[in-house]
Amino acid sequence: MSDAVSPLASPFPALPAIAGVTPRVARAGYKDWGRCDLTYVELDEGTAVAGVFTRNLCCSSEVELGRQNVAQGAARALVVNAGNSNAFTGYRGREAVEAIMDQVSAHLGCAREAVFVSSTGVIGVPLPKDKARAGIEAALLAPPCTWQEAANTIGTTDTFAKGATATAIVGDKTVTLSAIIKGSGMIAPDMATMLGYVFTDAAVSPAFLQECLSAANKRTFSCITVDSDTSTSDTVLAFATGKAGNAPLTSLDSVGGEAFAAALEQVCRDLAHLVVKDGEGAQKFIAVAVSGAVSDESARRVGLAIANSPLVKTAIAGEDANWGRVVMAVGKAGEPADRDRLSIGFGGTWAARDGQPLADYDEAPVAAHLKGREISIEVDLGLGQGRATVWTCDLTHGYISINADYRS
Repeated sequence: MSDAVSPLASPFPALPAIAGVTPRVARAGYKDWGRCDLTYVELDEGTAVAGVFTRNLCCSSEVELGRQNVAQGAARALVVNAGNSNAFTGYRGREAVEAIMDQVSAHLGCAREAVFVSSTGVIGVPLPKDKARAGIEAALLAPPCTWQEAANTIGTTDTFAKGATATAIVGDKTVTLSAIIKGSGMIAPDMATMLGYVFTDAAVSPAFLQECLSAANKRTFSCITVDSDTSTSDTVLAFATGKAGNAPLTSLDSVGGEAFAAALEQVCRDLAHLVVKDGEGAQKFIAVAVSGAVSDESARRVGLAIANSPLVKTAIAGEDANWGRVVMAVGKAGEPADRDRLSIGFGGTWAARDGQPLADYDEAPVAAHLKGREISIEVDLGLGQGRATVWTCDLTHGYISINADYRS
């Protein structure tokens, strides 16, 4: 975790414990830092799992194995290594992951496919098997930790611990969700963009849990970007222990099914926003709301073109109401757009309507809006009913400093 905290940071929330979930942390020493860097979460028997993973073609063995193993729908443990992504490490990297799975599965007496592993950090360095083994041994002997300790331990360039919680009424039971996430740089959606873990005591079938997570991901994690770079290790996993005692949820038609899906999406949205607010060097949180597109997906792509534009992001950093850069980004998105129907605004003040600057446009309220921490950009394409919101941050000198010095 970085010493300099983002000005957009939020205090870590009070996350409830989840029955059937026991987190622990230990120091494996993957880097020369005086902090814990291995998180071990034990899950009771009967825990369902769902996941979404990066589509980066140079993904890690952790992602490959996780993608395979999530299909069987059951989980007993999660191990997260910080400081080494173990990506682009060939057979040695895969052996390291398999060794972790074997060690934990032997301890729990479960199938190795029920052990999920994530790693984050520098690419191209095989995960040291001896350090991983010793770290897991230490974690197994460690007392249970708080969610904040676990959130701190999975971080790398993060400047603050990130967590979210929600509840839902399912039949006559209240189910609880607690979640942690890490992410600050190398953030661009191609499924998701970070390491995130959601834990719930709800009884949910693996298939429905996957359906809910995939739908939530599409509207949350896949709508954020910091720097347009999709990590080799991105993973979001959801675990449901069933300890709440509700009648198992199998579809949206189940009693409480829609409430659970909404709670899961809210947690994912809260986590996604926290990642953007911790964007490397970020000073401003930006929401890009696109309407009037030919479809929701087209609106999302237009929003991402705006959110990923260095020219737009630096204009916001400089508090410059240069709406021409937004015009440029809309036009380059590769999506249906009509110059003469396009409208653009900032903070609720329209600067251009139907392809023309407004004759009575007053830049003063826009300039005032851009001096704040939370910025909104509105775009109406005037073509249809499609809409989407994408979240990003500004681009500052801080991003260059953090990434130029990342390995040194």
